[in-house]
Amino acid sequence: MKQFCKVILCLSCVAFVLSGCRDKAQSKADAADSLVSTGQTVKPVSKSEKEEDIHKYEVADRQRITDFIPKGYKLFNKISGDLNKDGYIDCVLIIKATRKDGFVKDFKDEVVDRNRRGIIVLFNKEGVYEVASKNYTCFSSENEDGGIYFSPDLGVIIKDGKLYLHYYYGRYGYWEYCFRYQDSDFMLIGYESSSDRGPVVLRKVSVNFLTRVKYVDENINPEGEEEDEEFEREVIKLKKRPLKKLSEIADFDELEI
Repeated sequence: MKQFCKVILCLSCVAFVLSGCRDKAQSKADAADSLVSTGQTVKPVSKSEKEEDIHKYEVADRQRITDFIPKGYKLFNKISGDLNKDGYIDCVLIIKATRKDGFVKDFKDEVVDRNRRGIIVLFNKEGVYEVASKNYTCFSSENEDGGIYFSPDLGVIIKDGKLYLHYYYGRYGYWEYCFRYQDSDFMLIGYESSSDRGPVVLRKVSVNFLTRVKYVDENINPEGEEEDEEFEREVIKLKKRPLKKLSEIADFDELEI
């Protein structure tokens, strides 16, 4: 009888241990289900999965911005940055016309695309894009005839909540327009230019359209080397005029400062 009781006791202990293990396993499974339901990661995400997610985001982003490109145009360039200091990444689209009559022969008798370019500025409103400003034809083609030199190269820069349209002209210098968003459009508030002869700066111009002051710095030693540059400054007070809107500039090549 005592031997029988020992056997019963041993079987009871084994059953108790097995039940505890099963409950512990179930508890872990329930915890994993809880993590999944709350959006937490149960296992590390592999590199391929991350790349796939990034690819999906980029495809979705392209699909969103293409909705803003008008018929007869294509995307030429896209620049991202915060343009109104709200913490959301905004978007600037440079677009280009696709007209057949924009393809012409140059002086080399080669066909080049002379279709004009434009700009669309999109504000990111908590994940939804809205048009802040647009101008479909304000830039000439990147294939314009530069004469004895190449045509200026247009660059778009977003810095400190401002939009800069920067024309690079190699050894001959550069010029740049600064826009800031106000009054429901991007207003031209500044202009900078540098006329160079290689490394030597011949003339610099800086205009602040808010204070209406223009600075002109002339190199009085233009035939010298870079280390011999010496500038004389002329300060010009400008007349009060309405600020130019990005959406209303017909042609940057013809814009007078």
